[in-house]
Amino acid sequence: MPEISTADFARLRDIRAGQPDLVRATLDARRKRSLLADDGKLFIVAADHPARGALAVRNDESAMADRYDLLERLVTALGRPGVDGVLGTPDILEDLALLGALDGKVVVGSMNRGGLRGASFEMDDRYTAYSAQAIKDSGLDFAKLLVRIALEDSGTAPTLEATARAVSEAAALQLPIMLEPFMSAWQDGRVVNDLTADAVITSMAIAAGLGESSAYSWLKIPVVDDMERVMAATTLPTLLLGGDPSSRPLETYAKWADALALPGVRGLVVGRTLLYPPDGDVAAAVDVAAGLVHTGGGTTQEDVSTHEDAATHEEATTLEGSNA
Repeated sequence: MPEISTADFARLRDIRAGQPDLVRATLDARRKRSLLADDGKLFIVAADHPARGALAVRNDESAMADRYDLLERLVTALGRPGVDGVLGTPDILEDLALLGALDGKVVVGSMNRGGLRGASFEMDDRYTAYSAQAIKDSGLDFAKLLVRIALEDSGTAPTLEATARAVSEAAALQLPIMLEPFMSAWQDGRVVNDLTADAVITSMAIAAGLGESSAYSWLKIPVVDDMERVMAATTLPTLLLGGDPSSRPLETYAKWADALALPGVRGLVVGRTLLYPPDGDVAAAVDVAAGLVHTGGGTTQEDVSTHEDAATHEEATTLEGSNA
């Protein structure tokens, strides 16, 4: 995929200002592909963070604020071998479509969450972007939503109801829908997700039962301790989320490699960890993750260690063992 230029961005701005009808026409003309790769796996780059006000990466509170920089990173990622597609809200996906970056890719529409971080209404988490019908009408391939469950917060009830309705609508449209569930709680004025294995299992059980049919439901879950027991909790196809960016990618890749080998795990959905790697090399970070997904973890120590200057011999041995 060619690099984007200032002329590409100028054209993008001109279309948005003067020819907005071309957005839908471009999506309608998009070249599509099957959902899963030939190996039955799926590697999706996520970029739905800005729409929920999450612009920070590690210690930089505004890392994702520059839309042009983000688009350049996404185009780089989508141009790498083994990257199957992208997840985003309408603004991101329409920019990418106009830049010609979505042909032959799996495109996942984020329904987004209205329960913004720190808001008094955070757990009354209404969907504020795509609907299932809009995703279908736009010719996209997959829906995605987040469902946080806080047992002590009454805002969870309408959130669960809205999620069940979205799952039912997607199933009626034969549209795959990715549910990202968490057991959550208020701690010191903020919502915190419980990342213990028991909590993840409970969230999966609740999410799998939402809606009038689970035929098109997928799960998107974090990599936690005791993943074998976690994956024994569902028959639904499951993708792993990348989580918050780490300053020690080698450890992150090792955990992904172990989890990707488990039955039922179909791939990765990763965003900031790969789009904003510590060393700044988006292509190299994406290539490592693609290798883990599509070659059973067949990524060399040399490839991975470029992202961890302080990697120890013991850590490298751990990853090699995961890749065996």
